[in-house]
Amino acid sequence: QFARTKFPSAAVVLGKPKSAAAFPSSDSTAMATQLGQPSPAVAPAKYDPAATYITAIGDDLLREIFLRLPSLPSLVRAALACRTFLRAVRSSPAFRRRFRALHPPQILGYFTVHYRTAIPAFVPLRSRSDRDLAAVVRGSDFFFTRLPEDGDDTRWASNGKCSGYVFIHNQRTDQRQISAYNPLTQALNVFPYPPQEACDPSYLDFRIIFSEDDRRSFRVVCVRHRRRRLRTLARLSVFSSDSREWQGFPWVDTSVPQPRDDGGDKCLLSSYTATPVDEFDRLVYWKHKNQAYIVVLNAATLQLSRIDLPPHLKDMDSIEFKLGPTKDGKLCMSFTDHFAANEGMLNVWFWRADGDGVDKWMSHKIFPLSKFVDFSMCSEEYAVTAQVKGVIDDFVHLSVYYLNTKFFLSFCLETEKVNKLFEYGLCVDPYIMPWPSS
Repeated sequence: QFARTKFPSAAVVLGKPKSAAAFPSSDSTAMATQLGQPSPAVAPAKYDPAATYITAIGDDLLREIFLRLPSLPSLVRAALACRTFLRAVRSSPAFRRRFRALHPPQILGYFTVHYRTAIPAFVPLRSRSDRDLAAVVRGSDFFFTRLPEDGDDTRWASNGKCSGYVFIHNQRTDQRQISAYNPLTQALNVFPYPPQEACDPSYLDFRIIFSEDDRRSFRVVCVRHRRRRLRTLARLSVFSSDSREWQGFPWVDTSVPQPRDDGGDKCLLSSYTATPVDEFDRLVYWKHKNQAYIVVLNAATLQLSRIDLPPHLKDMDSIEFKLGPTKDGKLCMSFTDHFAANEGMLNVWFWRADGDGVDKWMSHKIFPLSKFVDFSMCSEEYAVTAQVKGVIDDFVHLSVYYLNTKFFLSFCLETEKVNKLFEYGLCVDPYIMPWPSS
């Protein structure tokens, strides 16, 4: 474009095939005569001290510009363009909160369950118009090439995700290893099984907690829970990157409060308080089988809390709900109820303070499933079901079975906009791009 603008007479030459330039003829000599003398070289621009350059823009104005970028991948690529841009982004937690509130969680793709593969299979979310998203996927290692291989029969199985890390365990009985791998940064941490856990690792929940001062220092919290009659029990194991050893804790009955002992750092039950959005990956929760409450573990503080279910859910054991953070760090519960009406409903509840300042579950809104599917296209032989897959930043992710096809949807609670992300056939586990470390 520069050549055609500065040298319009050379446009014909620029458009000639290479073969014409490689084999000159009398016609090319005549053409050169018609084009005239070549234009003089353009002199380099002189530095003008009075001019305004990009580096002169203040951080506040840069951040206002960055707020208008379409997604987190776009912001990351812009921040890495130069030190000035990176400083503007990393120096302002308030800006990062504003950006996160204005942009939906970025799903990069999803993992599928294939029992005959050695690693979880990843399917990227394809969008030809989004070059920033494509660049993130291209630069990541979703094939887990850094995982250690101990032979042809090495097989890995997923244990969930946390803060962008995928936890996977080696299924070989002689290699009791757990790996935490970040496909985006290709950071790998391998550690042994917790010595006090002899069960199948698929029954364990893992969370990785990094130090705020040094990202090389971290803890891995392993949670095992089980139910006995009317009791819900939990047991923790904590792995330290400094000592490279596990510390085991005894079983705790979460059905009754556990007082803190002055002699050591023990788990305790307390009332649930608001959790910052950036900390939500550090929470593990599970529902009591026979009683109407949820047990929540903060893996960073090793503190257990207990919160009651909404009143109308106390007698509905078949309801499968998901918990997640709102933009302001409050707790959100979402679930589908196919018995509420002929077509079913999506229920959304927030854990907020009432007029007396007491935290409790408060109904936000109920949405009919007709908001997500066109029931006029269905006949009696088609079954329509929906299941909540996750809640994050005021977005509910849904799996909808409709017209013999499974769709993965994103639903914004603020704008009530529905976005169909992809279709799939098997079970999927979406991978959401985490906010990078400052």
